Amino acid sequence: MGGALVNGLRRRSSLLNPSIINWISPSTKSVCRRGAHNTSLQTHPSPSSKIRRILRNEIQYHYDYAPPHQPVAQFDRFIVEDRPGEQWITLRGKSADDENIKIEATMFDGSILVPKSEDAEDVRLHISMVVDIWKGETSDHFMEFVCSAWPDSLEIQRLVIFKPPPHQQHSPSQPCMGPDIRNLNTQLRNEFYKFLDTRGVNDGLAKFLHKYMINKDRIELIQWLGKLQSYFEN
Repeated sequence: MGGALVNGLRRRSSLLNPSIINWISPSTKSVCRRGAHNTSLQTHPSPSSKIRRILRNEIQYHYDYAPPHQPVAQFDRFIVEDRPGEQWITLRGKSADDENIKIEATMFDGSILVPKSEDAEDVRLHISMVVDIWKGETSDHFMEFVCSAWPDSLEIQRLVIFKPPPHQQHSPSQPCMGPDIRNLNTQLRNEFYKFLDTRGVNDGLAKFLHKYMINKDRIELIQWLGKLQSYFEN
């Protein structure tokens, strides 16, 4: 019976998608593979062995039913920096006017309920993002847009003017955030949206970020489970 159990676990381990294994961290890969060979029947399993078994099953479940894919490195005009193990990503690009654009976006950090039908509601996930725009390396000021990225739209919250530009480490720690953009004159507000749209910061970017973060959330979860399992395996 013990041999059948070990063989079953080996077959289960072989289901891992090789294309996924290639970029999942080495520690997570080795833990997944090692787990299939180190399992043995115990009459009274210890708490640690139970945790190891549960973690192995959980990791395998995510590989089988919701496998992540390799993160993309570029979207439109932006280079995407994934920042593995962190709660946000960075995008960098240039505008047609040769402006520098840097975007920092969090993983999902909130949600709201919206009506789906008369007796049902749907969840809309929220991503916070900050968009820095400045000219050249010697610009006297740079603009920072504080935005919300919803599944199908971008919403500007505030606009902050900084001096000096963000690549210098002398920005004020508590700058004046300016008024809520949603309370400004409608025409001025619309022009700000057009300003960002021509620089690639628009609803399309918001949709991309949501797809990207769904995948990143899966990757980070598998990595976390792998690190936790590695602790109990050693």
